[in-house]
Amino acid sequence: MKTIAGEVVAQLAQRAVRVVFGIPGVHTLELYRGLAAAGIRHVTARHEQGAGFMADGYARATGEPGVALVITGPGLTNTLTAMAQARADSVPMIVVSGVNARLSLGRGLGFLHELPDQRGVARLVALRSERIETAADVVPMVAAALEASTAARPGPSHIEVPLDVATAPFTPGDALFPQAPAPLPDYRHGVGLAAGQLCTAARVVILAGGGVRHALQSVTALAERLDAPVVQTINARGLLHQHPLGVAASPSLEAVRALIADADVVLALGTELGPTDYDMYATGTMAPMANLIRVDICAAQLERHPASLTIQAPAATITDDLLSAIDRSANDGSGADRAARARAAALDEIGPEMRSMTALLECLRDTLPGAYIVGDSAQPVYAGNLYYDHDRPGGWFNAATGFGALGYAIPAAIGVALGKPGERVLCLTGDGGAQFTLGELMVARDENLPIIFLIWNNHGYREIETSMQAVDIEPVGCDPTPPDFEAVAASCGLPFERCTPDTEALAAALRTARERDGASIIEIRVA
Repeated sequence: MKTIAGEVVAQLAQRAVRVVFGIPGVHTLELYRGLAAAGIRHVTARHEQGAGFMADGYARATGEPGVALVITGPGLTNTLTAMAQARADSVPMIVVSGVNARLSLGRGLGFLHELPDQRGVARLVALRSERIETAADVVPMVAAALEASTAARPGPSHIEVPLDVATAPFTPGDALFPQAPAPLPDYRHGVGLAAGQLCTAARVVILAGGGVRHALQSVTALAERLDAPVVQTINARGLLHQHPLGVAASPSLEAVRALIADADVVLALGTELGPTDYDMYATGTMAPMANLIRVDICAAQLERHPASLTIQAPAATITDDLLSAIDRSANDGSGADRAARARAAALDEIGPEMRSMTALLECLRDTLPGAYIVGDSAQPVYAGNLYYDHDRPGGWFNAATGFGALGYAIPAAIGVALGKPGERVLCLTGDGGAQFTLGELMVARDENLPIIFLIWNNHGYREIETSMQAVDIEPVGCDPTPPDFEAVAASCGLPFERCTPDTEALAAALRTARERDGASIIEIRVA
């Protein structure tokens, strides 16, 4: 007999879910019964927050929703941080949880894992939260959760299955089929208006966000057609690696703001124009954007900033449409000059300490070309977010932006490695952030994943310490003692290297690590 919980899992499998991340418990037994029959691989995290971050990394690497399977109550609340990071960065994620029997809900009877209103908690973070109460709910609610996570601006969705519903029988006759998603508005008129403005502009600048991170060819062709520098947000890095029009530098920097302010038309593609990209120094300002044309799939997002023209559509699709509509081939090459000046000024602006860290990032890239670099909130990651040109579209991402959750990098890198078998994955975390999710290293060991975990050990929260000192606060709480990472590696059965923060030492350690099978740890010891 197939149960309702079993059909939930079967529906996920029918929608191409191949991997789920989770920790089994008595409240999810029926969901686990369905996994083997559905042919879905289960990866056991060591903490539900880690399961959520693994789902996030998997989704970013594959473009498919990452799925976490967690227990009632603490399983869900432990996953909320990862859900919030996914929502901030528009990452498709499905969280499936148990919940107590329906007659007990909201009554405060003291059942195991009880929350006053579990779905209410999830709704504060998820784009959509559904409770399956009958067999007829299964197909439309799974479909609705997936649509909410993928059809418009991506993000996390939640499905909960009560204990008494999970074991109830399901037959094919119980299935109701979901309604087709509502179509997007016709955007052809907007494309024509945008093309008209862009054809007559003399100094176009393109702002490329995460919405076009996988549209390398069309964004590059559009930039060349318009002779337009392309400023890449953090989640768009890698789009125009070493291209003369590429500007892989933060629009929070004055040099990049000057480039944007000088434009007579600004074309923003798939970027929320959020302050963690455009105002990371919290000045309360962004670069002036003359004749801003904004393209985004989310109508609500388009209402949040004034623009001369907005187009609601997938940004990657619009680039192709604009290419077809724009006939402009007589460019004088000034765009490359503008981009070069902005790059040079930005690199000078970040200062010698940050430049030394970006040199280490370039060492990672050049020693292991095409690798994913998954980052936590650590000093080299902050440096890279300011200025770093990665060589793989979608291959540089981290949690030092958006929601800013510490502990992200280790489990997210695991998700990437599982989503992209055979690809090289680098995890870059600090000694502070690593301690949030050290237990997930054992997942990399169990799954024999080819991840190099780089731990930037500056013996504390140095970024916070310097921020305190900058505003004349005596640093407090910034010097937690890190563990002996060599001993940690030994306890996990992982090879270990230690090096100093210089490019030659780092390159040597990387060359050694890349010859090994499975995961390894490199500690970068900062004096």
